[in-house]
Amino acid sequence: MPNKFYNLSVDELIKHAVSNKEGVIASNGALSLKTGKFTGRAPKDKFIVDTPAVHNDIAWGKVNRPISLEKFNAIKDKVLKHLESVDNYIFQGFAGADPKYRLKFKVVNELASQNLFIHQLLVRPTKDELEKFGKEDYVIYVAPNYKCDPAVDGTNSEAFIGLDYEHHVIVIAGSAYSGEIKKSVFSTMNYVMPKREVLPMHCSANVDPKNGDVAIFFGLSGTGKTTLSADPNRLLIGDDEHGWSKDGVFNFEGGCYAKCINLTEENEPDIYHAIKRGAVMENVILNAKNEPDYFDNSITENTRVGYPVDFIKNAKIPSVGGIPKVIIFLTADAFGVLPPVSKLSKEAAMYHFITGFTSKVAGTEEGIKQPEPTFSTLFGEPFMPLSPFVYANMLGERIDKYGTQVYLVNTGWAGGTATSGASRIKLRYTRNMVSAILDGSINKATFKHDPIFNLEVPTELKDVPTELLSPKDYWVNKKEYEETANKLAKMFEENFKTKYPDIPDHIRNAGPKAK
Repeated sequence: MPNKFYNLSVDELIKHAVSNKEGVIASNGALSLKTGKFTGRAPKDKFIVDTPAVHNDIAWGKVNRPISLEKFNAIKDKVLKHLESVDNYIFQGFAGADPKYRLKFKVVNELASQNLFIHQLLVRPTKDELEKFGKEDYVIYVAPNYKCDPAVDGTNSEAFIGLDYEHHVIVIAGSAYSGEIKKSVFSTMNYVMPKREVLPMHCSANVDPKNGDVAIFFGLSGTGKTTLSADPNRLLIGDDEHGWSKDGVFNFEGGCYAKCINLTEENEPDIYHAIKRGAVMENVILNAKNEPDYFDNSITENTRVGYPVDFIKNAKIPSVGGIPKVIIFLTADAFGVLPPVSKLSKEAAMYHFITGFTSKVAGTEEGIKQPEPTFSTLFGEPFMPLSPFVYANMLGERIDKYGTQVYLVNTGWAGGTATSGASRIKLRYTRNMVSAILDGSINKATFKHDPIFNLEVPTELKDVPTELLSPKDYWVNKKEYEETANKLAKMFEENFKTKYPDIPDHIRNAGPKAK
């Protein structure tokens, strides 16, 4: 008869995972496992249940795909039947470090390793909170060994991620990639929180321990969000998912889910030392001595590790802070034409928040030969079920109310494109720009207007080469700069025209202006 294990300890879950041959213990003490066919999220396999109660809330389209309640329940029933035939590992925890806004989740796993993962990623209840936990707000059923049949189930593959917001049920099947659990929680918070006057954000956040000044960092993969928010002089509130209420910022999670590829102790000491007993590594190659090789991408570039936020030595516990003083949008411009740092008006902040720009470069994906723009709405398009203007409007209201300053920081290339031999902007210069933002010294600078990108750019900053701040001056071939800058500006314009035809003109007009 299958067993049901409720709220096992970390040591107990590790013991079960190893005994079940789900993974092995690496030399650093972390549980190391392989996720099989799926080594990342499967966005085409994610669906939202379309019911009358939620239909008008959802921004339906290529990202938020509908599925009927009938089809969802048919898959759910099969998954539940499968889970009845195997041992279940059940975790009860919170999403939301602020008790005033948190949701209660019950997660049912067939793998002890995945139950350990979500135990470490969500906010863990105290003994007293667990005794008073009561009925959950949402339940998540996770069955990676149940494979869907597209011909019968109407899915796109053997994997299925279904969110039923009306009945508060989430089903994940066919994929052992634990990021699906984490992001299903995030997608749920992004649906619920705006109804509670909380702005959900795909960002990292830190705070100055001396004066309580909070900064939040938005950015897509590869832009430096984790690196730049991990500041030894500041406390980390969280690395990925937050809410902004009338009281301030709070972490949705109780853990971190960091990329491991090319990880070194020198460049990322906090993450490196957080990978220890209690952490869960996914698809990291181990050598003969069970030592992780973080440079081996033979399974995937998307090697990952999950661990509790308090594994970071300068984490702020509880993971809450005040009203953000500054917002930093991070982008990695592979075209080499965006200014390294610029100040945004409220309208420009809303524009770039909606746009969520960065670049893919040659080698990151098969078939990419030249830099390609990537526009991910709100810096987290796959997880935002509502209209982008709902979130953007909430941001604009908060900028107005609190006077929060917003900046765009380009961590990409300068002096040429990524494929032309140009270099990426040195990390030390970017850190100096961020420091100038955080300490307010950037406000003493003289700013000039960039007519193509419609941005206000400082002409000089401490410990940053003056010529670097002006992209056109940094290019040897000025004509080529103009052509490349206008090319990217047109991409911005076309993206906005295609994806957001109903966004008001005062926001649209704050974006780039191609000549």
